[in-house]
Amino acid sequence: MTDDDRTRAAWAAASMKYEREANEHLELARTYRLEPVEEQVLARDVHGAEVVHPMSGHGLDDLALARLGAASVLGLDYSPAAVRSAQQRADALGLPCRYREVALPATGLPDGSADLVYTGKGALIWVADLAAFLAEMHRILRPAGALFVYEAHPLVPLWTWEPDEARVRADRSYFAPGHVNDTFPAGGAYEHQRTLAQMVTGVLEAGFAVEHLAEHPDPFWKPGDLRAAAWDGRLPNTVSLLARRLG
Repeated sequence: MTDDDRTRAAWAAASMKYEREANEHLELARTYRLEPVEEQVLARDVHGAEVVHPMSGHGLDDLALARLGAASVLGLDYSPAAVRSAQQRADALGLPCRYREVALPATGLPDGSADLVYTGKGALIWVADLAAFLAEMHRILRPAGALFVYEAHPLVPLWTWEPDEARVRADRSYFAPGHVNDTFPAGGAYEHQRTLAQMVTGVLEAGFAVEHLAEHPDPFWKPGDLRAAAWDGRLPNTVSLLARRLG
């Protein structure tokens, strides 16, 4: 079994929680919003946009995008449970979000079918071939369409979660190709690791112009009631990027 096979199996199992906890997620979905930095950066591009969200997961971000004014949101994910549960929530709330089971990077969508591609909160670390993924996102965007990324900072895999002092994990390297996930979804899932320079260079080489790039101290995910010193505002924990399709 390859790393990607193990990752897909791990997510298939972990995504069942979205069906088991359907009522809880529906209640959360009623008031769920994007992070403030996401709303700020996307303000120009989301209103009236046809949005594609690769690796859409639980789909809560899609509902938030619709509430911000997106004309439609298409979520793509390879987990059947994630797709089923996300569609049920969108239908229950009457929001214009649709979902398809897709094995990326191929989307099956026609050229120029989206105004905005949204990738957020733990997506690119599951992409084995970043160049192929970015090329596909470029293809499905219309001219001047936007690619938005809001991800864990590439340094995050190095931070320990100790409460007294932020330390670097002895078993991780910023320049490693990847590592086995030991939080969620676990199950042997493999995270692909890239430096910030590699991520930005990949976006540029795919035919995008970067309009916004910022690093942020706050993580978008904190498991349980954990309070780690790495989250005290001194270290980068997230990165946001907006790039425009050229040509």
